[in-house]
Amino acid sequence: MILENLDFEKQHGLGNDYVVINNLKWKIPDDKKADLAKLLCQPHFSVGADGLLFVCDSEKADIRMRMFNPDGSEAEMCGNGIRCFSKYIYENDILKNEAIKIETPKGIIINKLKVEGNKVISVKVDMGSPILDCESIPVELDDIVDRCVNEQIVILDKIFNFTAVSMGNPHAVIFTQNVISDNDLNKYGAAIESNEHFPNKTNVEFVKVLSKREARLRVFERGAGITLSCGTGTCAAVVAGTMLGLFDKNVPVTVHNDGGDLIITYNGKNVFMEGPIVKVFKGFIEKIEF
Repeated sequence: MILENLDFEKQHGLGNDYVVINNLKWKIPDDKKADLAKLLCQPHFSVGADGLLFVCDSEKADIRMRMFNPDGSEAEMCGNGIRCFSKYIYENDILKNEAIKIETPKGIIINKLKVEGNKVISVKVDMGSPILDCESIPVELDDIVDRCVNEQIVILDKIFNFTAVSMGNPHAVIFTQNVISDNDLNKYGAAIESNEHFPNKTNVEFVKVLSKREARLRVFERGAGITLSCGTGTCAAVVAGTMLGLFDKNVPVTVHNDGGDLIITYNGKNVFMEGPIVKVFKGFIEKIEF
């Protein structure tokens, strides 16, 4: 497939960056989306990004989002991505609603936009209910349990305790005494991501709790590696921490990602995420073949 003058925007939420394409206009076939993601997300050789977002029609909601990782895999949900997606569709006059229902593979997500001077400054997302049963996440343990809470896993030369949560995509949350280094995040994050306990692989979050209202998080994302932040991972971390008594229900928790802060509130049923987004630039590609 050959495209000429393919226009796009690059957005980021706390350094978690995305290329956004209006597929209402370009109508890129489903069987080509993964290939395009692999090309456009390459650093140095192309635009470079943590993922590619497609704006698509929906029969169930106002609009539909599809997100592809740099390795071509499709994510069920993306917290930072869906905020960037909302900014794109509002500022490009695709939808001018300040409350938007967005269809994702996880289900319908409701976003509320904070707008100043026709620019979207931040987005509050109702992420819905976390998925906690092992079969649906999915996570497979040696012992048969309904939920995976503070379970041990042997990875290389270490034993970790992890809690499994899905926000539409799977997460393994590990609480640590110290902030994990780049070397260890790469080493253990990659090993956990593809561990046999996770049949669909998993995102991996290492979290240091600072107080009942504050935490520090580093993430190794499935299909992407180390990223500066992860919206769904931050939500999963607060859910896991609440289950373990580290955070309280209905109390906003400020989570410091490498790229900045997200505010997460878990009421025991739904998870709410709030954070900023930034448009980096608009551009076009003269010619691309994939």
